[in-house]
Amino acid sequence: MPNKTENEYLLKAVKAFKRKIVIISPDFKIISINTDPGRILKHDVTGKLCYQALYDRNSHCDNCPALKVMETKQPAMADRITAPNRGKVLCLYSYPILSGDNVEALVIFDFDFPSIEKLEERLKRSNAFLRNLILSSVDGVIAADIKGKIIIFNDSAAEISGYKVEEALNNLTIRDVYPGDGAREIMQKLRSDEYGGKGKLKSHIVDVVGKDGKLIPISLNASIVYEEDREVATIGFFHDMRETLMMKKELEKAQIQILQSEKMASLGKLAAGVAHQLNNPLSSIAIFSQLALEEYKLEEGARNDLSRINKEARRCRDTVKELLEFARQTRQEMRPHDINSAILRTLFLLENQTLFHNIEIEKELSPSLPEVYGDIQQLNHIFMNVILNAADAMEGKGTLSIKSYRPPQSDTIIIEISDTGSGIPQNILPHIFEPFFTTKEEGKGTGLGLSLVYSIIDNHKGRIYAKSSAGKGTTFFIELPAANPDNGDPAIE
Repeated sequence: MPNKTENEYLLKAVKAFKRKIVIISPDFKIISINTDPGRILKHDVTGKLCYQALYDRNSHCDNCPALKVMETKQPAMADRITAPNRGKVLCLYSYPILSGDNVEALVIFDFDFPSIEKLEERLKRSNAFLRNLILSSVDGVIAADIKGKIIIFNDSAAEISGYKVEEALNNLTIRDVYPGDGAREIMQKLRSDEYGGKGKLKSHIVDVVGKDGKLIPISLNASIVYEEDREVATIGFFHDMRETLMMKKELEKAQIQILQSEKMASLGKLAAGVAHQLNNPLSSIAIFSQLALEEYKLEEGARNDLSRINKEARRCRDTVKELLEFARQTRQEMRPHDINSAILRTLFLLENQTLFHNIEIEKELSPSLPEVYGDIQQLNHIFMNVILNAADAMEGKGTLSIKSYRPPQSDTIIIEISDTGSGIPQNILPHIFEPFFTTKEEGKGTGLGLSLVYSIIDNHKGRIYAKSSAGKGTTFFIELPAANPDNGDPAIE
């Protein structure tokens, strides 16, 4: 209990207070009032009804906070808009003095005391809103105190990292988020003026470590939190870059494919020009050699020579024709095609090349395959690339096997292309379809061939994969959907 001295000073403090404090009984008679600095009251009001003494009214004031207190036994506030005569004492706030469950007296203030409570409540709501705003951010938000303890870790940060929110808050420090000494490097950049201003780091690409130990590329916007120029915390917004980088890679693949298509179109134009220059003399050689055989009586050796000339001229003419058919590309044309014909056309162009002179080609093409819905030029490109890779793998010597078949109860056509080369190491096999990945010597490969093949097959709603054993060669499996006989579209969902 306060002693006498404390009570005296408390009373002095109340009397010295510059705003009016009135204590009334439950029947609204004034029990006590502090001094009247503004001399609003002209006479002693103790024992009088508050609404008569203060406002010259014959009844309770409208929206009287004391009435609300008597009804609820809880603090109450008057509506400022309906508050009585502003030139007199304003009853803006009231609270009860309780004796057990009964109201012994009421205290009335002429100032808006609950404004502090309002501010505190508003501050709580504001903090709750800001917290919800952070926790619901689509980007990961991680904040840590100056010692590195994580104090904010939202759901998006959990989704990116693989950690649960509680797990991160209880067990992780900011040093666990970055690989190696990454946290210290980030702080160095934050304290520098070179990365967005002192205390800020803008759109900085960096890796973070997921729960599974894998590195995750993110774009980081971070800042230092200060209190009176003293560092107290850091906060970072982590934007997951995996999808963006994947889209960028897909765009690069598309650009490469466009360039390749343009190159093939240029090759087609060049082949057309060459064909016009070659077809006439080849036709003349074939015609006149045939005429000489028919109209002249020649020795057996001469006839054999002319027959060979005629045969080779016709073969050259057929080769030019197939080359034109293979390389001509004006626009993408998707329609049903005989996959075996596309394979045989490719082999026709390649099997007489020097690289294939010591390669035995084994063909096992099913004769009853349904057609495949696709672009013939792109299908030619697929087989040309995979077969050339197989020949390179065998260094021009070995056996090339090509099979085509349709598994029972399946709408898929499978083409197997196998070689007897040295095989692909298991650590390299998962990467062979990545753009710019190559094991060839510099200048002998761009690493684009198989990535383009993969992209073309994917566009045809198919798939390609490879199986390989060291020293036993490699087999590429190409799966393409059979065309629907009703409309030509692939017969798959």
